[in-house]
Amino acid sequence: MKAEHITPFVSASLSVIETLTGAKPQRGQLTARPSIFTTQQVNIVCGIPGQVEGQVIYGMSIVTADKMASKMLGAPVVTFDQLAASAIAELGNMISGNAMTLLAGQGVSCDITPPTIVKGSNVKISTLDIPALVIPLRVEGVGDLEINVSMQERIRKAA
Repeated sequence: MKAEHITPFVSASLSVIETLTGAKPQRGQLTARPSIFTTQQVNIVCGIPGQVEGQVIYGMSIVTADKMASKMLGAPVVTFDQLAASAIAELGNMISGNAMTLLAGQGVSCDITPPTIVKGSNVKISTLDIPALVIPLRVEGVGDLEINVSMQERIRKAA
C-alpha cells in the first residue's frame, strides 16, 4: 500500500469533517493491520474500483454517529433512524468523493461504490486480504472516528 494512495483519505477526512462540524479533527497515531476490519457500532463501507482498488470503512460508536448526524442535519438526533443513517452515509460519500478528486490530481483514476451502512453491536466487518492503514480521528464535541483504508494497485490480467 502506497502512502500517496492513503494521504488523500486523510486530507479529505480532515477537510470534510471540519467543514461539517466546525471543529478541526485531531489525528491519532496511524497503525497498520494485516487486513481491513472494524468492530465499531456504525460503519460506512465504500468500495474503490479503478487503477487502485480496495475498500474504505469509516467506523464510529452510535453516540458519535448521532452527534455527527446532528451536526450534519442541523437538528438533534435522538435515535439513529433512517434520516441519521442517510446523513452518515453521505459523510462517507463526501470524504471518499473528495479523496477520489485528490487521487485524480495525482493521475490515479478510480471511483467509489455507493456507501453501505452496517450498524450493530458485536458486528465484525472483515474484507479483503489487503493490508489496511487505520487513521483514528477525534472530533471535539462529536467523538472518535476510525478510518480503515485498504487499497492496492489493480492487478492486470494477462490477455
